[in-house]
Amino acid sequence: MPELPEVETVMRGLSAVLTGRTIARAETRRAGLRWPFPENLAERLGGRRVEGFRRRGKYMLMRLSEEESALIHLGMSGRMVARPPGEGPVPRIAPQGAFSDARGAADGLAHEHLMMETEDGWRVGFQDPRRFGCLDLVPTEAEDSHRLLQGMGPEPLDDGFNAASLSRSLTGKNTPIKAALLDQGMVAGLGNIYVAEALFRAGISPRRLAATVPGARAARLVPAIKAVLTEAIEAGGSSLRDYVRSDGEIGRFQDRFEVYDRHGQPCPRCPGPPACAGVARIVQSGRSSFFCPRTQR
Repeated sequence: MPELPEVETVMRGLSAVLTGRTIARAETRRAGLRWPFPENLAERLGGRRVEGFRRRGKYMLMRLSEEESALIHLGMSGRMVARPPGEGPVPRIAPQGAFSDARGAADGLAHEHLMMETEDGWRVGFQDPRRFGCLDLVPTEAEDSHRLLQGMGPEPLDDGFNAASLSRSLTGKNTPIKAALLDQGMVAGLGNIYVAEALFRAGISPRRLAATVPGARAARLVPAIKAVLTEAIEAGGSSLRDYVRSDGEIGRFQDRFEVYDRHGQPCPRCPGPPACAGVARIVQSGRSSFFCPRTQR
């Protein structure tokens, strides 16, 4: 599932294409995705000017004229691909992307469930083969009251997310720190990949109880989280399976993973055997955790 850096990357790409433009027409090709689309969605999008974008956690908010916002979640396999005026219906996809041949491209269009076209010819398609994504309309002034955004924790790249605020949130939490960080009510937007990478940089084991992190460990963890997310955004996110940017290109942060999905490989901070057996993998709450048992305590 796309995490904060992937959603931020897609949002920035869409903003560059759509902000200031008017959606001349929209077309829905099914009744909905994870949930039904809002009634008369295509008609309600048509004729609306895109005023700007905002991200909240793993959600994008496309702000429209008439003070309404389209809340978008990519789900597990969703993507939004923008095609410039004059380009054919097949998206431009990098050779390493999910649509690496003509058959793949056709499959992509088969799963394009919403299409928006601007008055000057840009086309944006919401493609989602697994249909776990969603799109809803919400009054702009009530964005944070939407049921999917209520109770969401602080944005990890905001100044308000710091060692003191994280320490307060973790106090008394008798769950592993990894589980705590994946709780969207604790911190918004974090997922399995970036929690693993941040914990490695901070030297904190994913098994450590969250209640033991406040203080000095939180002071290491917060800048590690911010650095990992910032670097991932600069790299265009991580492309492991379905994710592509809005221009169809893949992200490149997976080339910089230090522990995630590196089970059995040498730890980049250790001298190797016999001192360190390499990156380990354990399962927590049904999900893989990757870490170095020697440096993460």
